[in-house]
Amino acid sequence: MNKSILNTGIQIFINENLNTDISSALLKKPFYDDVSNLELAEQIQSKNKCKDKLPTWYNTPNIYYPNKLNIEQTSSETTAAYKANLVAGDLLADITGGLGVDSFFFSKQLKKVVHCEVNPTLSEIAHHNFSVLNATNIKTVTSDGLLYLKETDTNFDWVYADPSRRDKTKNKVFLLEDCLPDIPANIGLLFSKANKVLLKTSPLLDISSGLKSLPNTMEVHIVAVNNEVKELLWVLNKNLPPVHDVKIITVNIKKGGNEQFQFSLSEEKNNTPTYCEPQIYVYEPNPAVLKSGGFNVVASRLGLNKLHPNSHLYTSQELKEFPGRSFKIYDVMPFNKSNIKEYLEGKKMNLSTRNFPETVDSIRKKHKIKDGGENYIFLTTNYLNERIIIFSKKVRS
Repeated sequence: MNKSILNTGIQIFINENLNTDISSALLKKPFYDDVSNLELAEQIQSKNKCKDKLPTWYNTPNIYYPNKLNIEQTSSETTAAYKANLVAGDLLADITGGLGVDSFFFSKQLKKVVHCEVNPTLSEIAHHNFSVLNATNIKTVTSDGLLYLKETDTNFDWVYADPSRRDKTKNKVFLLEDCLPDIPANIGLLFSKANKVLLKTSPLLDISSGLKSLPNTMEVHIVAVNNEVKELLWVLNKNLPPVHDVKIITVNIKKGGNEQFQFSLSEEKNNTPTYCEPQIYVYEPNPAVLKSGGFNVVASRLGLNKLHPNSHLYTSQELKEFPGRSFKIYDVMPFNKSNIKEYLEGKKMNLSTRNFPETVDSIRKKHKIKDGGENYIFLTTNYLNERIIIFSKKVRS
């Protein structure tokens, strides 16, 4: 960490050159003796990446930015604020601290947070930024988080971990056992220091696979932001009985209001949906619900029918509140060459496929269908295993 970057003149230079072409700046002769052009470029590039993802950091003077990879790998403020609401108590250990975004938001909910980061430079940067952000109840420890837990005599209310999804050779991995640190292999250590563990994993992790690796799971939170699943959060409890139900909580965080839907695994297992032809309204679940696998309970809880066991589209005679997009149907017809040519070919429309053998891209290209407009077309399969076209217009987003 080059503290000269924090000098007033250099901070002014960084802020005045946020729109500068980085590559051209690197080719110029050095602007300063104690800060290289590469360091300036890294600060500018990383700060720009924080504008939408970490607005508190971006808008706070004298923040020191790590390289852009650390920015890309950290939680956004939106998801960090969500997960902070899952914890409470006096003391939390963040054993994979990184830039410290999660620790910062945890510090708003608990009396004290211990931020462990094995990289000395990143630990120093986090410590500086916590001071600038006036997060005085965060203690920074430059150490491997697991080693810190082994050596400390402190007991915590919570341990938090966000394992790296890259192995020792920097290749991307998705299984919990392949991440660093390996949480399933070290869960005994974590539970020796806290009764509750909060774990963040990749949205690509299969939930059923995760539950097998984490038998003490009490809740799984599927967090989407603007219709994109960003992370899975696993709430683990040391004192759960061997046989217990797991609660699945989905949230789609949007500017117009959050969409939330939750259920238990037993509820999903014990519900059987009804099937029918498309009625007046058709519904498409948001990505968090789709990730959850709660396809039966959505139908039964909301009084909807499914179009097909594998289509995951729902329908009703009356408009219902729904965690996803809602559409009013104005026509349904078989998917065949004559209907495609007359009603789809060369037209402008929003196209979506569910349980259908062709992709949207291939259909658009083959039939010269432009994207956009007010019409939403679903190509899907009904409960009679017939391929159909549903013509509709959006009611809710």
